[in-house]
Amino acid sequence: MTSRTAQELHFDTHDGVSLFYRHWPAVPAPGAQRRGAVLLFHRGHEHGARMAHLVDELDLPDFDFYAWDARGHGRSPGERGHSPSFAHSVRDVQTFVEHITRRHGVREEDMHVVAQSVGAVLISTWAHDYAPKVRGLTLASPAFKVKLYVPFARPGLALMHKLRGLFFVNSYVKAKFLTHDPERIASYDSDPLISRPIAVNILLDLYEAAERVVQDANAIVLPTQLLISGADWVVHSKPQHQFFQRLGSAVKEKIELPGFFHDTLGEKDRAGAVSSVRRFILQGFDTPAAPVDLRGADQQGATAEESRALAAPLHPLSPRGLYWAATRAGLRLGGALSRGVALGHETGFDSGSTLDYVYRNEPAGAPLIGKAIDRTYLDSIGWRGIRQRKLHVEELLRDAMERLAAAHREVRLMDIAAGHGRYVLDAVAASPVKAHSILLRDYSDINVRDGQKLIAERELQDRAQFVQADAFDRVSLASVMPRPTLAVVSGLYELFPDNEMVRRSLAGVGDAVEDGGYLVYTGQPWHPQLEMIARALTSHRRGTGGPSGGERKAGAADRDGMQGAKHSHGPSHGEHLQRSSPPEPADARVATPPEGPPLAWVMRRRTQAEMDQLVEEAGFRKITQRIDRWGIFTVSLAQRVVR
Repeated sequence: MTSRTAQELHFDTHDGVSLFYRHWPAVPAPGAQRRGAVLLFHRGHEHGARMAHLVDELDLPDFDFYAWDARGHGRSPGERGHSPSFAHSVRDVQTFVEHITRRHGVREEDMHVVAQSVGAVLISTWAHDYAPKVRGLTLASPAFKVKLYVPFARPGLALMHKLRGLFFVNSYVKAKFLTHDPERIASYDSDPLISRPIAVNILLDLYEAAERVVQDANAIVLPTQLLISGADWVVHSKPQHQFFQRLGSAVKEKIELPGFFHDTLGEKDRAGAVSSVRRFILQGFDTPAAPVDLRGADQQGATAEESRALAAPLHPLSPRGLYWAATRAGLRLGGALSRGVALGHETGFDSGSTLDYVYRNEPAGAPLIGKAIDRTYLDSIGWRGIRQRKLHVEELLRDAMERLAAAHREVRLMDIAAGHGRYVLDAVAASPVKAHSILLRDYSDINVRDGQKLIAERELQDRAQFVQADAFDRVSLASVMPRPTLAVVSGLYELFPDNEMVRRSLAGVGDAVEDGGYLVYTGQPWHPQLEMIARALTSHRRGTGGPSGGERKAGAADRDGMQGAKHSHGPSHGEHLQRSSPPEPADARVATPPEGPPLAWVMRRRTQAEMDQLVEEAGFRKITQRIDRWGIFTVSLAQRVVR
């Protein structure tokens, strides 16, 4: 136990559930000030009090300590060992951090996180998906791969989950296999708040999230300390070593502890390990590490290499070449029956027309088999993620509108690449706050035409207009009048690997949005089907025989990220609300691309940290974020910093 007295508190997480946590206030020496905070995240089956001993053992009197009881654990509500999803619990972490900042006045930059086992996987996933700016992470024996001693246990559990629905699995681990400390063993066995069950959905989600984070650990750039127990009966150590090797952190440290069982920070001889954690925490506060600059990640690094590999052609007679050729042939056959697949072939699978079809989510095609194929197509994980992204964009647009109304400011909304504009118009319709003006822009004449129809259908001509314009033209964006108080860019930047293009576009948005206004922006830090997309699906863009299969100058295609296959000149860029805008430089104009074969749809992922840095460079500060349960698409809300 600790000599400090814990305050017992609650916070309301994102879905309104009140979770329990403990707060041990700092006790600095006379004349000293609080330096920061240490957040403690317990292992599965346990609760925050099981880590309370670290408050004294770390010997950091200048730091506040916080320890939650995760949803379904300890004194927090919920069925024992259950959460709606692992991603739900990861978002609980984000809500908890936001609460500490709001309630206790601790900046995110002044927090260090210490987490064990399942808690360490939660924190790793949070660091990957939300790109927080905490001072550092200490991960003790993260449960990246739980030892399931029954053969084929994981696929068996997945099948049973599909057939039976929710059920619970009891932990086989006894306290004597967690630690050599007799006091910890006795307290574990007698603790009424220890719960052995874990919901099957959480166990399966844990595996999926861990595999994703280990594979893509380069996305985590925070200073990270990893402690590995050398005699762990509960989890495998190989993924822990792989995670460390792939970490994108400039400051990282791995400590292997021979003979230690799984309860790393509760082991009998833990003094040395705890001392190492203390040293790492103080090092982060005494000599803070410079942030890893990711603005050049399009030129070098893991995602740049991945994108180049996906763009490289395969030998047509190689096994992979034959496999993807067969996949493309299957899609051509599917296009004869499925309306969605046919539309993808006609306009590009990344076109605004395809996206609007995916949003509507109404299968169409030849009777019976065609509709069945279309249903399968629309239910692919990428399109499910796209539909969830739409909901998140609408949610954060409404959030921003309400923030503006609370500040007695007009809502002047601009979407720089709106596709058909459906998500913007849906968000406006669902908001209790009236938008004063709505400006939808897109480079595609197809999207402008269909978007204007949507505006007319909803009788919004008095407030909304749709114009043809270039999302990568800084002058055009910066000269929009009246100046927007809320801008949105959804799905656009994910289509273009070049960060200079994105920086130019964001600079124009930053120039346009009033101080204190808002930006809703999307990202794609992960996608499980990147190779299938690159090898089998075609883009709206057409080959010209130029570099990179017909890349055009910046300003090329834009939409809600995607538009039709052909472009034609409409009004010159920026000719909607600012008639006297200066002309573009001649070399920035984009000629109508000639007819040619469709290009492969090759994407470069941007990690959330990279995307946030680009947005921050343009003068915005991220204030909240959403991500789908698969970790594919993010939507963030940022505020324009006062200049």
